[in-house]
Amino acid sequence: MDNHIEMSYCRFEAFKVLAKNYLDVEAHELYGEIKRCLEETDMSPADVAENLMPKSDEEDADICLKRLIKSLEEEKEKVRKLAEEEERKKPLREARRKKRAEEATLKKAEQAEKIKKMMDEEY
Repeated sequence: MDNHIEMSYCRFEAFKVLAKNYLDVEAHELYGEIKRCLEETDMSPADVAENLMPKSDEEDADICLKRLIKSLEEEKEKVRKLAEEEERKKPLREARRKKRAEEATLKKAEQAEKIKKMMDEEY
C-alpha cells in the first residue's frame, strides 16, 4: 500500500523554530533577508535545518545563516533556469505533438483507403 505524506515547505515561522533549536538564536540582523528568501523560494524544513547545523566548532550563527541565504539563492536560480529551459523547449514539444497528430491522421486516412479498396474489390 502506498502512503502519501504531504510535506510543506519551510516558511519563516518554522525557520525561527529551527534557528532557535540549532543555533539558539531568536533574532538576528539576517532574519529580514531570510524571510524574503523563504517567501521567494521553496525549501524543505530538512534542507533548511541542514544549512543551519554548524559543521564545525568554528561556525557560528552568522556563518550558518549566511550559508542558508546562499543555499536559498542558489535554489531560486536553479528553479529560474529550469523554468527558462522549459519555456525554450515548449515550441519543440508543440511541434513534435503536432507532427504526431498529423501522422496519426494520415495513417487513419491510409487505413480507411485500404479498407475501401478491399471492399470495392470484394464487391
